[in-house]
Amino acid sequence: MRLKTAPPHLGLLTYAQMCLFQGTLQRFVDDFFRSVLCSSVGPPAVKYFFDFLDEQAQKHDNVDDQTIDMWKTSSLPLRFWVNILKNPHFIFDVHVNEVVDTSLFVIAQTFMDVCTKSEHKLSRDSPNHKLLYAKEISTYKKMGIREMVPVSNQHMNTHLAKVSRSHTGKLSTQVALHQLYQYANKYYDVIITSLDEDPAAQNKQLALKLQQIVAVLENKVTDP
Repeated sequence: MRLKTAPPHLGLLTYAQMCLFQGTLQRFVDDFFRSVLCSSVGPPAVKYFFDFLDEQAQKHDNVDDQTIDMWKTSSLPLRFWVNILKNPHFIFDVHVNEVVDTSLFVIAQTFMDVCTKSEHKLSRDSPNHKLLYAKEISTYKKMGIREMVPVSNQHMNTHLAKVSRSHTGKLSTQVALHQLYQYANKYYDVIITSLDEDPAAQNKQLALKLQQIVAVLENKVTDP
């Protein structure tokens, strides 16, 4: 999964100019990659989710490594980080001119190259933005979420409780619950079947609890 074609104005910058920009911004770029990828500071939720994807792949023998890689790439690097890198105005009140847009494109492309398992063969004909971070990519690839210590359910629950407390009063619980209900209602039959077949969900009677919630919201009656 790749980024879209480089912006037209990328070709207006010479390789020397791009190297100058890299030298000026390098420590900030390093800090970004370290904060996102380094196993010592990676968010527990990301490690927990990626391990969950690995577990699901093991349950289905026909899932290959490329598919697993696409799951992870689509869920976090591409849909979240690359989107923010390319569109900082989504979260900051900033104006992005052509030069800044070009720099962000190069960093976003480098980030995607780091997150893919395939090796990139470079030559003198490779695009400048590919050559610019050719040496750094191997270093960035060693900063892996995979190296983090597995996150237990208890640790994850504790972490989520802490995050929830830190945002008390800042978010609308009712809106979040309503959105979850909309999702659950859309895929109700599939979710109920999955909960009925999952041993952990059976122990906690999650299928029954979901049925009761839906019944209350839809003013229906179910057996206790």
